[in-house]
Amino acid sequence: MALTLGTPVNTALFLFIIYSVRRIVFPSVSKPKTIPREFKAGYSWIPKSHPPTVLFKTYTPKTLEPFSGRDGGRILLAINGVVFDVTAGRNFYGPNGMYGNFAGRDASRGMAKQSFDIEMLTPIDQPLDKLQDLQQDEIDNMRGWIDHFSNKYIICGKLVENDAILDLHSYRVIAPPLHKTLPEL
Repeated sequence: MALTLGTPVNTALFLFIIYSVRRIVFPSVSKPKTIPREFKAGYSWIPKSHPPTVLFKTYTPKTLEPFSGRDGGRILLAINGVVFDVTAGRNFYGPNGMYGNFAGRDASRGMAKQSFDIEMLTPIDQPLDKLQDLQQDEIDNMRGWIDHFSNKYIICGKLVENDAILDLHSYRVIAPPLHKTLPEL
């Protein structure tokens, strides 16, 4: 089978291949007439500022409460003893957000029961909610929220009782740990 340029399709294909090879081997070297705006000030992969460093700390309900996002500050919430930094979700967890009442609080019961009512929150001066009356489907629901938050937000600490004595130098809890009513995930 011999290649012939006798058919119009073969001739057009041959000319297209020659044109394409010429463009690859001898590219156009003409300079653009205008400089693109996004590169006028220079281009760098370096971010404008370094993201804030987050330390893993031990929180109590009283020390967690100030992190409710008021005055543009950080927003933390806890679920089953795990504290998440949800500042990136300010529209949801901030003061005017749909889940704003969970900011700076232990949201375990509310997440488990899918209720965002203020009654789902334990007052900060009372012991942590042991969650012993939750049904299995509610526990599974809470675990789903923990998985969701773990994949989306930074885990920045753990929540312990108010009367736990904290070693401020190492962020260790010196008091006995909370009795876990739920199996570890």
